[in-house]
Amino acid sequence: MSDIVVVGSYGAGLTVRLDRAPLAGETVVGSDFTVAHGGKGSNQAVGAARLGARTLLCTAVGEDHYGANAFELWNEEGVDTSLTRRLPGSTMVGVILVDAQGENRIAIVPGVLADFDAGALQGLAERLDGVGVMLVGLEIPVATAHEALRIGRAAGVTTVLNPAPAPVETLPAGMLELVDHITPNRTEAATLTGLPPDTDPAALASHSVFDAVPNVVLTLGAEGVLLRGTDGHERVPAPVVDVVDTTGAGDSFNAAYAVALSRGEAPAAAAKYAVRAAAFSVTRPLPIPSLPYQSDL
Repeated sequence: MSDIVVVGSYGAGLTVRLDRAPLAGETVVGSDFTVAHGGKGSNQAVGAARLGARTLLCTAVGEDHYGANAFELWNEEGVDTSLTRRLPGSTMVGVILVDAQGENRIAIVPGVLADFDAGALQGLAERLDGVGVMLVGLEIPVATAHEALRIGRAAGVTTVLNPAPAPVETLPAGMLELVDHITPNRTEAATLTGLPPDTDPAALASHSVFDAVPNVVLTLGAEGVLLRGTDGHERVPAPVVDVVDTTGAGDSFNAAYAVALSRGEAPAAAAKYAVRAAAFSVTRPLPIPSLPYQSDL
């Protein structure tokens, strides 16, 4: 039995550190290069497991050394991978540029995740008995995420959609009606609503595109979180920390938010817990090493 089910991605993260990101047509010499575990779904599953949740991960990796390394990670972290598939082809790879201020830019090659269709969710419904929260991301095909949410709603599980990366195309009709909590950042909210990224956060969170979702959890980086619930808006400030690397901060937030919900916390309390987790994560480099344990919080 699991507390949390994560339906999402795994990918190898190839990180380059440099003083600043290159302009178009420019070459910039970096200071460091690392290969590490990544993928939002995997990061979120490991983050939830570190915070004490029994976590099941549903994803796909390739039949390559990156895929083999992923299973070693999940075994070490205590993540249940009985619904994770190994498919012919390459594991997803992300190339991450991190500048001197800790800001990141990411390019992704999906690999076998492009073939992670709704058929790969076979057996998911049977594993949802007793599950508190299903956390779904969009580094997998949108149709697969849609089907996962449908399965979760049919099972009576609390559904959380992390719309990252936000698709340029409109989400399928009825998809957001299956979502109890949506957790976009400012850029993702702007993409989903069609508004400029510098739109007032309250206007983003209150946009009609989210009308079917009871809880909008808009993450704002150093500005914290804006919650839009059925009773209005609530701000949750972020702790002030020295930023080393923001890569994975959103994953840490989503993992902790899902864990808090699975423990019966209300959205505001869950967001306060998740903001602490995200603030801890940005003080360390690389996604997996930066994910906090309960003792860190």
